[in-house]
Amino acid sequence: MAEKILTGPRRAPTSGQSPKGLIVTLHGYGSNGEDLISLAPYWDRLLPDVQFSSPNAPAHVPGFGKMYQWFAIESMDPIHLAKGAREAAPVLEAFLEAEMARFGVTKAQTALVGFSQGTMMALQVGLASQEPYAGILGFSGALVGNPEVASKPPVLLVHGDQDDVVPLAASQMAQQFLKAAGLDARLHVSPRAAHTIAMDGLQLGGAFLARLLNGA
Repeated sequence: MAEKILTGPRRAPTSGQSPKGLIVTLHGYGSNGEDLISLAPYWDRLLPDVQFSSPNAPAHVPGFGKMYQWFAIESMDPIHLAKGAREAAPVLEAFLEAEMARFGVTKAQTALVGFSQGTMMALQVGLASQEPYAGILGFSGALVGNPEVASKPPVLLVHGDQDDVVPLAASQMAQQFLKAAGLDARLHVSPRAAHTIAMDGLQLGGAFLARLLNGA
């Protein structure tokens, strides 16, 4: 069977110049690339020279049209989630390599941004890379299993304290694991926020990405 090739929306640097950095946004379960490419306008002022790419996950959610999943969530069992993330990783890694080649940037100039299941994938792929990415920004997600830590990019996790889909404890445990592995891993808790990206997290995330990519 031919390897799945990911596609999705892109947004060019607003400066009109060649990209000096790349942000790849990874949507959550039952969403699509159009959802997270919508973050780009909020960060344009801080990141005018950065290219945004937002792939659709490799599989459709059965019966739901343009809704995608990185892997099926038949249960929240940690072993099942870890297996799904590992199996989905190669197709995402191939997309990242192709995007970096397309826009002439390195991993040191590329940041991964995820939401929910997309955060699981950003951490899975980002930590396993032998060459570190510029950083990982994860909203409302989790670290599944005990992934290989081959590199140590800076990580910012953002999670609402009222999240009833992926509990705040998931990001708290992820931060503990990452710090124990020697990473600069920070956690911001958005007060009164559910399973969403609140404005405070959006602003902190933009500042985090600007520190990583401006002048990279």
